[in-house]
Amino acid sequence: MANTEEENMTQITEFILLGFGDLHGLQFLLFGVFLVIYVATLVGNIVILIVVSADHSLHTPMYFFLGHFSFLEIGYITTIEPMMLRTLLSAHVPISFPGCACQFYFFAALVATECFFLAVMSYDRYIAICNPLHYSSIMDYWGCLQLAGASWVAGFLAPILLMVFIFQLTFCTDNEINHFFCDLKPIMKLACTDTQVAEMTSFICTSLFAFGPFMLTLASYTYIISTILRIPSTSGKQRAFSTCSSHLTVVSLYYGMLGIVYGFPLGPQHEDLLKLLSLLYTVLTPALNPIIYTLRNKDVKVALRKLVQ
Repeated sequence: MANTEEENMTQITEFILLGFGDLHGLQFLLFGVFLVIYVATLVGNIVILIVVSADHSLHTPMYFFLGHFSFLEIGYITTIEPMMLRTLLSAHVPISFPGCACQFYFFAALVATECFFLAVMSYDRYIAICNPLHYSSIMDYWGCLQLAGASWVAGFLAPILLMVFIFQLTFCTDNEINHFFCDLKPIMKLACTDTQVAEMTSFICTSLFAFGPFMLTLASYTYIISTILRIPSTSGKQRAFSTCSSHLTVVSLYYGMLGIVYGFPLGPQHEDLLKLLSLLYTVLTPALNPIIYTLRNKDVKVALRKLVQ
């Protein structure tokens, strides 16, 4: 009897991603749509990197961080979307246990890094608008390099403890992940041992590495908005707001999507809805970010026009 229980508790060697299930003949159409979105998102972020690097007028702290952000977005979508495209063509995509752990780690690390960069970019706008006389001394090259380096290091350190607790869980015979990538909730649902420690670790990591940067971003924009409202002229208010409107749009979109997905209750009746909501921050938000930073940013539009000409 004990031997039978041990066999049932044997650690699995691979997971099966169920993707979107039966799409009733729409899989090729959706594959084409999402492939176009993926390529367009890649091209958009690469264009931003080229424009920021090539135009010397954009060699400022704001665009230095935007370049890092675009590079981060390329890694972020490449971690998720190629596997998602595979699940559209096949409803049962195998992924090895180490491969699933690797995908989850890079996804979680890049999400945390994006939270830190959004906070750093909001801090940059806070200094520019609320403390302009000291901007050049605070946001010098060395200061920007330290902030960017700290964001990358903190982001990639953030999920390590969570990874240890999740992938030390015992997974039994059920190895089917009802999702299109290795995400936190669907993985933990497969565990046949107590997940309380992993859940608590997840809560602590989320509080520190997502909610923490969010509060810093919120505080920065609270000061920014209060400063803008005290500017006497309408044109002055418009100029000040235009310097942070693109970033504020991205922040609102990003945290709004994350809040909807990870604040949503996960029950058997909600799993398909969770997958659809996950598309918002894995596909839609990254696709919109390059558009927001080019169409709503005069400096980038001018630099892009010069580069094309």
